[in-house]
Amino acid sequence: MEVTRVENVTRVFTIGKVETQALRGISLSIEEGEFTALVGPSGSGKTTLLQLLGCLDQPTGGQVFVKGQDVSRLNRNQRADMRRGTIGFVFQFFALIPTLTAYENIEMPLLLNKHTPTERRDRVMQLLEAVDLADRAHHRPDQMSGGEQQRAAVARALAPHPAIVLADEPTANLDTANGEQVMDIMTRLNQETGVTFVFATHDPRVIKYARRVITLRDGIVA
Repeated sequence: MEVTRVENVTRVFTIGKVETQALRGISLSIEEGEFTALVGPSGSGKTTLLQLLGCLDQPTGGQVFVKGQDVSRLNRNQRADMRRGTIGFVFQFFALIPTLTAYENIEMPLLLNKHTPTERRDRVMQLLEAVDLADRAHHRPDQMSGGEQQRAAVARALAPHPAIVLADEPTANLDTANGEQVMDIMTRLNQETGVTFVFATHDPRVIKYARRVITLRDGIVA
């Protein structure tokens, strides 16, 4: 079953009188349960495409569908609603809230979605175990290593049972061992839960984990 699709999508950024075509008419679909890498050199359009798939941005032309809904022209609040319930994010720089513990960071999406205290506690503890952080539950980000922070970010992305998790260079700020641990965990969670993962990377060590590779070059699928 299809999770997301883009049809003839373009994205043009304008700064002053200069236009930059980040995407030039891309069409592709991502199916349920995929573990897919978007690869290509810097400036190829990987991050721009992820932002469109994640309802963080709108295309200049074409259409973006998430779970069958055309999200191309949703307003800001409507896009936020879609993200909150359907899409999880893992960022290169972790993006954890620095004043909150690992437990509280993972709990945040569940609070926004108005889960009960019992539901929140059960889900957070399940995810802390899944990403091997049960013993770090009450540590803030500055008390955790980079690998531990990214594992907490993966758990947070999965907390609301999203249909798709989007990861932008998820291992770029990690050493080899921590990067492989994060990818191993993401692979296992994809297999165990069926959640779709799409990650952007240019690292061959990360690409090897993908079951499908989509190569972008100069804003098109190569």
